[in-house]
Amino acid sequence: MTRLKLATVWLGGCSGCHMSFLDLDEWLIELAAGADLVYSPFMDTKEYPEGVDVVLVEGAIANEDHLQTIKTVRERSQLLISFGDCAVTGNVTALRNPLGSAEPVLQRCYIETADVRGQIPQEPGIVPPLLNRVTPVHTVVPVDIYLPGCPPPAARIRAVLESLLRGEKPQLEGREFIKFG
Repeated sequence: MTRLKLATVWLGGCSGCHMSFLDLDEWLIELAAGADLVYSPFMDTKEYPEGVDVVLVEGAIANEDHLQTIKTVRERSQLLISFGDCAVTGNVTALRNPLGSAEPVLQRCYIETADVRGQIPQEPGIVPPLLNRVTPVHTVVPVDIYLPGCPPPAARIRAVLESLLRGEKPQLEGREFIKFG
């Protein structure tokens, strides 16, 4: 049996989905028996690898770095799972959308609440340029599976991963698997 190449990605979100992933507790040992974690915020890997079988993508697309990352992830992954409500709908991350653009957010963060000499960072590489709208993953790249929840409970994550380890497509049916929030 071929081992699954598994990745997790964290975009615009709170990392709650990754914390819920860690709530798999002892089952993580069983997961490790059938899958290799090849990319994740849990490890020190800088470059998203080629040939990923399954990727869990947490968070919405909020800045230019996220936009580039999700395109690379989609290109190099066979199965992309929108992992949590921010990835699925934009959720809390998208609460800034009614402001109309990124400018009011930057003004509030870097000018209005500054203690001394407020200024918006302009130097490349300091703050990734914000997009004017935060969007869910599926608005940028095709998504294969939606795993809702804020965060998705560990049992829901496990059910999806167990199916994939068996070579089956997960069937997310019933309230415990499709509930948001």
